[in-house]
Amino acid sequence: MDENILKSLDSSEKENLQQGLKALIEQTYVIENEYKQLNENYTALRQMVSEIIEVLPMALWILDANKNIILHNNLATQKPKLLECIDLDKTHYELEFDHEFYLIKITSHTDKLIVNATDISDEKRNERLASMGTVAAHLAHEIRNPIGSISLLSSTLFERSELKNKHIVLEIQKAISRVERIVNSTLLFTKGVHVNLNEFNLQELQNECEQAIGAYNYLANIDFKFEFLDLKINADKSLLALVLQNLLYNAIDAIEESENDEGCIKVQCEQKEDKIFIKVYDSGVGIKDKKMVFEAFKTTKLKGNGLGLSLSKQIIDAHNGVLGFDENPKCFFIELKI
Repeated sequence: MDENILKSLDSSEKENLQQGLKALIEQTYVIENEYKQLNENYTALRQMVSEIIEVLPMALWILDANKNIILHNNLATQKPKLLECIDLDKTHYELEFDHEFYLIKITSHTDKLIVNATDISDEKRNERLASMGTVAAHLAHEIRNPIGSISLLSSTLFERSELKNKHIVLEIQKAISRVERIVNSTLLFTKGVHVNLNEFNLQELQNECEQAIGAYNYLANIDFKFEFLDLKINADKSLLALVLQNLLYNAIDAIEESENDEGCIKVQCEQKEDKIFIKVYDSGVGIKDKKMVFEAFKTTKLKGNGLGLSLSKQIIDAHNGVLGFDENPKCFFIELKI
C-alpha cells in the first residue's frame, strides 16, 4: 500500500485496516486448511476406490469421454491388449481372447465408461467337458462289447496261427489293448476317480511300468532306466501305475516325434522329508503348448486322444498330490506325501 495513503489514515482507520488484514489472513489459513483436508479426503477416497477395484475378480477399466484410461486395476494391467479387442459399442457379450473366454460388461456413468471383463474360461471348459464327456462315455460303452469279442477272437487266432504269422496277431492284440485303454480311461474320467488306499512297495511299480512298455507300439530304439525306492507307501497302486503308464507313453511318443531314432527314458524316485517325488525324464521333443498340457481332449501329439494327462492329474489330485512338469531337463513329476 502507498506510504502517503497510510499517513493520511487516522488511528481508527488504521486499526480497522489492521483488523481487516488480520481477518483476511485468518480466512486464508482457514481456506488453506480446508483445501488440505479436502485434498487428503480426495486422496484417501481415491486410494479406497483403488483398493476396492483391486479385489474385484475381473479386469476393470474406467474411460473418459475420449476413451482414454483414467483408472484400471492390476488384472487389467496384466492384459493390456484385451481392451483393444473389446467392442465398446456393446454392453454385454462374450469374447474369446488368447485362448481364454471373457464375459464383457460395459456401463456408462455421466461421460465415463466402466468396462469389466470376467474370465469365464473355467466355466466354458467345464461345459465343453461335460458335453464331450457324455458323448465319450456313450461311445466307450458302445465300443466296449465289440472290442471284448475281438480280443477273445484274437486270442483264439493266435493259438491257431502258424509261427510265422503270430507276430501279426500280436500287433493286432496291441492295437486292441490300446483301444481298451482308451475306453477304460474315458469311462474312468467321466465317472470320476475314487482312490482305494493300500500299502505297497514303490519297487512294485517297476514291473507295472515294464508291462505297460511291452504292450505299447513304438519303433524307436529307447533305453529305459528305472530307479524306484525300496519304500512302502499308502496309495492306490493300480491308479498310480496308470499315471506312470500315461507318462511313459507320452515320453515314448515325444521321442518318436523327434528326429532321432534313439532316445532315453528314465523313471527316478527320491524322498525329501515327508514327500516322495517320482520323475519321468525323456529325450524327446519339448512341450509345445504348456497351457493345454493337462486339459482334457486336447493334444498336440501325433498320437493320443488328449485324455491321458488330464486323467493322470485327476488321479494325483485325488491322492492330494501334485502332477507337474519341468523343462530343464524335460520331465513330468509326481509329488506325494508319505
